[in-house]
Amino acid sequence: MSSHAVFTRSIITVQLKRGGGMAEPSKKSLDKMWKYVKGFAEKSGTTMHPNPAVTDAVVSGLAAHVDELGKPLCPCNFYPDKPAEAKLRRWMCACDEMQIYKYCHCLLFVREDGMPITEYLPENHEGRQCYGLITDPTPEKGRALRHKALPMAPTGPTPPEPSESASQP
Repeated sequence: MSSHAVFTRSIITVQLKRGGGMAEPSKKSLDKMWKYVKGFAEKSGTTMHPNPAVTDAVVSGLAAHVDELGKPLCPCNFYPDKPAEAKLRRWMCACDEMQIYKYCHCLLFVREDGMPITEYLPENHEGRQCYGLITDPTPEKGRALRHKALPMAPTGPTPPEPSESASQP
């Protein structure tokens, strides 16, 4: 799937969910989420998506979930039981993927060119498969939960293990 297709899917998913029963968020929750998103983008070394339709849709979805659940649950996923999912935290903005890998599947927190950072994702992650390797322009920022990252596969040849006989005098 091309990055354009993934981008379009993300916008459509959020718009469908918004039209499919998600209430309009309150001004209070919208203001709260805009403040949070701007601050988190700065803190994490990312920017909000350059297409305002993407940013507006995701922020509105987060704010609607604040009104509904008291938590900014990611609006880009389907949850059979939203209240139960909200208690788990993993899809609370900024979600675990963002905190661990600096990857935002909603495309809310991205590089200035609008591309998601995939550098830290495991190679078999769908974000890495869709977008390829996209480097982090600000590696000194973000990834508060990096210690929870899965180990990365080695990128070069693995050196041979020393044999037992070689270590004996």
